[in-house]
Amino acid sequence: MDPAVFEEWMMTGLVSILIIFMGFIVWDLAKKSKAGRFGTLILFFVLGLGIVAFVIKSVVIGLIESGSL
Repeated sequence: MDPAVFEEWMMTGLVSILIIFMGFIVWDLAKKSKAGRFGTLILFFVLGLGIVAFVIKSVVIGLIESGSL
């Protein structure tokens, strides 16, 4: 297997696991701090923005490398 392909798979897989773990941490934080529905929504919204930024970055890099952008 080509090391670049392996690195890409591991990067995607491990970042996905990290995002899921961060979601659990935010949920636990919201529960322990008694943030309520709105507070929990805000916490997950901010985490979601970080995830969206990561996905957008990956898409833009893919477009740049393919020469489409």
